[in-house]
Amino acid sequence: MATTTALNSCCEGRADVAPAAPKARPVFATGRFVWAAFAWTAAWLGAQPAADFIAYGLFDLSRAGRLGPAVAFFAYDAPRVLLLLVAVVFVVGIVNSYFTAARARQILAGRREAVGNVLAALLGIVTPFCSCSAVPLFIGFVEAGIPLGVTFSFLVSAPVVNEVALVLLFGLFGWKVATLYVVSGLLIAIASGLILGRLGLESWIEPWIYEQLAHAQFEDERLTMAQRAAKGAASVRKVVGKTWPYVLAGIGVGAFIHGWVPEDFLASFMGKSAWWSVPAAVVIGVPMYASTATLVPIVQALLAKGAALGTALAFMMAVAGLSLPEFVLLRRVMRPRLLATFIGVVSAGILVVGWLFNALL
Repeated sequence: MATTTALNSCCEGRADVAPAAPKARPVFATGRFVWAAFAWTAAWLGAQPAADFIAYGLFDLSRAGRLGPAVAFFAYDAPRVLLLLVAVVFVVGIVNSYFTAARARQILAGRREAVGNVLAALLGIVTPFCSCSAVPLFIGFVEAGIPLGVTFSFLVSAPVVNEVALVLLFGLFGWKVATLYVVSGLLIAIASGLILGRLGLESWIEPWIYEQLAHAQFEDERLTMAQRAAKGAASVRKVVGKTWPYVLAGIGVGAFIHGWVPEDFLASFMGKSAWWSVPAAVVIGVPMYASTATLVPIVQALLAKGAALGTALAFMMAVAGLSLPEFVLLRRVMRPRLLATFIGVVSAGILVVGWLFNALL
């Protein structure tokens, strides 16, 4: 501090010393954000007229045929899903800057089992979770003395209840479907953590985890709002830049289902009457590795063609929470018996939710 003060004093009154560069204005205080919001709103409102013009005006396709509705579906869903994805990833990037790994450890450490499971499941929604952070988060939680069951509630909730999928579901299906998705995912995470915590499986964690007492350090960041907005913009460039081809592929699959798959055919094995449709959806979803943003347009088309909501949600949750890449990663920190138990408990929760939704809705 003294050095800085002396340096500033020496520089006062000197004409040859360049003035300090002005601080960058926060993103929210500039016109760029306003113009971006205006352009986003205009594109969102113009998606339907533009899709109708492309399918039935520009290409002169028939509304009664199969190709016309499929093209209109793609032309309408593509901009809407991508616009939602951009907005959601930007906001989530800002939110995630508040919920670092260090802060999550502080919130969960010392909590009792039931309260800790609920908090961990809620934190899983807003805390960033990816393959690169799964192992260090698991290590950090164990080191902080967080019960194993609470840790599992977080590990289940983070991928299953995806904030991007939540907002996409809300934008495309409404608040009822989005609420059902969140509530069911949280219940699966909380119940899985409670069950696994009561089984006393700490001895089934790989021994090297307990040997890393000083190697998994998480720093809590103190950022300005401008820096948080910059993180949101960086998330958009990273996430949307990598996923948009797969999102368009998912919309293409949805367009095909919308235009060519008969409703009776789809409803026969994904409808409410087929009890085995839920376990089949879970089995199909496990080997898949896709983002939830890719799956939402497919789920939208499946529901429009008569698929049951419980079956569609079970499929999406299985892809998000029971993917093979996640199993490979978790195997590094869990012994096979613990990993198999984890998979079994989460699978059972997804099956129960799927069957329950199909029975009640």
